[in-house]
Amino acid sequence: MICLETQYFNLNRILLLAIGLWPYKQSNFTRLQFILLSTILTTSLIFQCTPFISHKCTSDFIVKILSTASFFALFVIKYNMFSVNIKAVKDLLEQLQLICNELKDKNEFAIINEYGCSARRCTAALTICGICSLFAFFVAQFWSSILDKILSINVSESHHLPIPMEYFIDQEKYSYWILLHFNVSFCIGATAMVGIGATLIAYSQHTCGMFKIASYRIKDAMSNNMLQNINLENKFLIYEGLILAVDIHRQAMKLSELLVYKIEKMLFCLIIIGVVCLSLNLFLIFQIASYGDDIKEILFPFVFVTVCILYMFIANYIAQDLTDHNNDHFATVYDVQWHEAPLHIQKMILFMLQKGAKDFTVGVSGLFVGSLECFATLVKTSVSYFTVIYSTQ
Repeated sequence: MICLETQYFNLNRILLLAIGLWPYKQSNFTRLQFILLSTILTTSLIFQCTPFISHKCTSDFIVKILSTASFFALFVIKYNMFSVNIKAVKDLLEQLQLICNELKDKNEFAIINEYGCSARRCTAALTICGICSLFAFFVAQFWSSILDKILSINVSESHHLPIPMEYFIDQEKYSYWILLHFNVSFCIGATAMVGIGATLIAYSQHTCGMFKIASYRIKDAMSNNMLQNINLENKFLIYEGLILAVDIHRQAMKLSELLVYKIEKMLFCLIIIGVVCLSLNLFLIFQIASYGDDIKEILFPFVFVTVCILYMFIANYIAQDLTDHNNDHFATVYDVQWHEAPLHIQKMILFMLQKGAKDFTVGVSGLFVGSLECFATLVKTSVSYFTVIYSTQ
């Protein structure tokens, strides 16, 4: 008996519980927790946009504001995307658990365990990356103070926000509270990005495991031992094996498509804003490096660019992995010794080959098809927009 929550989603559960988004624990306290954290995250984004009201909007100023605000917009969209669809995510995880409960063969348990361990490693790796990003984020804020302490430079202490923000209060007087609000919102957003992303990766990895099990069932049903001794019992076992293979393959495709369907609109927004964020921060890095501005200011856009590229790559790699596993299943059906089977079994195999001839892809709004090629296209588009912005300066 496999328990996904305790065996493979344990770290995901901890991360999502911390921000009130674990689907199985939705109490009144959790809802209050979500409202509080969502308010902190959303108001941080709002206060990053309010300088447009109180300052003169030059092109450089707009780029500087939007480069950070677009990154925090990714946090807000990601956080609310999961909360709005939390019941759907719970239903999908329960369906995945039911499928795992139906596994009987020890080899099938071994396959799902392999992919579950892979999901657990991915979650741990993403968590480490998230911690490193937080560390870099905090170092970037206090870099000047750290250098002054190391070099023993005596300067009058002044409190400056790491990015332009307007709270319409005395920001020098309340600087510690403003910094606290800003840093807490970043921690919430980073935890949401890691926790939600890792959960979707774990879900996809188990779906890939289902594709692998479907291939295993095909091989097992069409093994040489079965085909060399065709009798009534073996025919029944072949039929049963093929039916079970088709069933779990169909469920794997259904679960993949349902997940994307539920969050399709939010994913579309994430892609668009992610490209904008990457373009603006690339421009900011190039501008700082070219014009000899304070090199410390490059740390924030560098962190944002790194996170955007990493997230784009992982999302498209997972979609590519699903497509590859489906193609592997099709190749398995093609490679078995189906020509040695009785005619009626050959017809079933030919039907499966016809079904597999159509590519299975994970797409968003019919415009973006998740793949490594799509990742390259998004990065290329971001660089193109960066070039356009730079050419207008």
